Formats: sequence, C-alpha cells, structure tokens
Amino acid sequence: MARVYKLWQTRFTEAWFQLSEQDRERIFGQVQEALASAGGREVVVCDAAWSNERWPYFGVEEFPDMDATLRHQQILNDLGWLRYVDSRSILGTDLVLPGNP
Repeated sequence: MARVYKLWQTRFTEAWFQLSEQDRERIFGQVQEALASAGGREVVVCDAAWSNERWPYFGVEEFPDMDATLRHQQILNDLGWLRYVDSRSILGTDLVLPGNP
C-alpha cells in the first residue's frame, strides 16, 4: 500500500482558549499519542500566524496507509479534538515525476 500524507491547516476555537494551561498540555499529549498509536508521524509543523490570519498553523503528517489515517481520525474524534480546532486537511500519496526515481 502507498504511504499517505496529510496536509492540515488549523486554528484554535474559543473552547480551546477556555481551557487551563494544564488541560491544553494534557490534550496536546493525547493528540501526540493518537498520531503514534495510529502509526503516523509528524513530518513538519509550522507557525504561519505571521503570514496567514485564517490558518495560523499547518503541518504534514505521514501514515503507512489509508487505514492508519482513518484510525487516527477516529481517535481524534473520540478525544473531542474537533471541539478545540477548526481545520481543513488534504490527503495525498507520493507522486513520481518523469525523470525522478
């Protein structure tokens, strides 16, 4: 199966800002655990707030296959992550261009 890459863009919701710093750290830890337990890894996470007011954060995650991406999303749903972020994402696979091995 092909590796799957997930490009995500996000911003925090008002519910996020209502949390204590301890709760934010706990939830971030759960989100990191969700990625690892689904077999994914962070390729890059970026701060874009200086250049994009709508989507101040973006990143790319890599998964071994589509099933792993679906497991990851289910774990995030179970954690209630979408209560704290407004986001959008794009999934893709490797593109081999002519002349590149």
